[in-house]
Amino acid sequence: MAPAQRCPLCRQTFFCGRGHVYSRKHQRQLKEALERLLPQVEAARKAIRAAQVERYVPEHERCCWCLCCGCEVRKHLSHGNLTVLHGGLLEHLASPEHKKATNRFWWENKAEFQMKEKFLISSQDYARFKKSMVKGLDSYEEKEDEVIKEMAAQIREVEHSRRELVRSVLEPQAVPDPEEGSSALGSWKGTNSQVASASQQPSYLDLPPAPELDWMETGQPLTFIGHQDTPGIGNIHSGATPPWMVQDEEYSSGNQQIGPSYEEFLKEKEKQKLKKLPPDRVGANFDHNTSTSVGWLPSFGRVWNNGRRWQSRHQFKTEAAARSKQSHKEKKPNVS
Repeated sequence: MAPAQRCPLCRQTFFCGRGHVYSRKHQRQLKEALERLLPQVEAARKAIRAAQVERYVPEHERCCWCLCCGCEVRKHLSHGNLTVLHGGLLEHLASPEHKKATNRFWWENKAEFQMKEKFLISSQDYARFKKSMVKGLDSYEEKEDEVIKEMAAQIREVEHSRRELVRSVLEPQAVPDPEEGSSALGSWKGTNSQVASASQQPSYLDLPPAPELDWMETGQPLTFIGHQDTPGIGNIHSGATPPWMVQDEEYSSGNQQIGPSYEEFLKEKEKQKLKKLPPDRVGANFDHNTSTSVGWLPSFGRVWNNGRRWQSRHQFKTEAAARSKQSHKEKKPNVS
């Protein structure tokens, strides 16, 4: 019997010697494994003519499994904050170690000879990839320069708009006096006509014509109602103290106690103790603060005393007779 050997593709131990690699199961597992690796190799071959350079992201650290070498290989080539897509896989496929491992893998597993060239990269193709990588880096730097210029233009535009806004706010504006509105009504129309005639003449400042003041016609006079100040009560515009700064009378004395008193604290502590007791206990609803007399307990049967029931009955009858005699004496009128 041949010694036991283990096949990594089929993941089983066999005792038939070299005949296992010709079996149908082994050839099926070999074909499926090569088909899983082939799309990644084809994508790397497309990057030989046009290398793609992108900004580094954590996803570029992914690795792929090389079936021929039996190890993990970095799929992309990263340096600093730049990444060349499929650069790591192409570098591995063009290495002489991968070529030796591929020849040994094909000989041991009896794979199709026509497929071996698909998993190898010649030195000429790798040199062509290096040239395309240099061009890709140059184009990426040009794109980055354009992006930086656009961002700088946007920053300058925002800064210019901010300065214009600050300048418009800080410029002094003429505020018309409301008391001179009625007296200056006649002069407004004359000034308006002068501005309209002056606008037709050439000048360095192109000013728009003044609008017609239809709302200030004499047919609709405005009435001044007067100041509506409440006597004795000021507001923040007249220099009075704001209402949120005025102290209340109940807090002005300073004797107001903050928080609950000590008695309230003890009552609350007693309530918390009672909450831990069962709610259906005897006397749970009894109010201990109510005033009770001595005879609030039932006096019949002597259920609270020790001894026999007949003794309690005789004692109850004796006390009842004594009470009845005492009541008769109180009701009997005094004969003088």
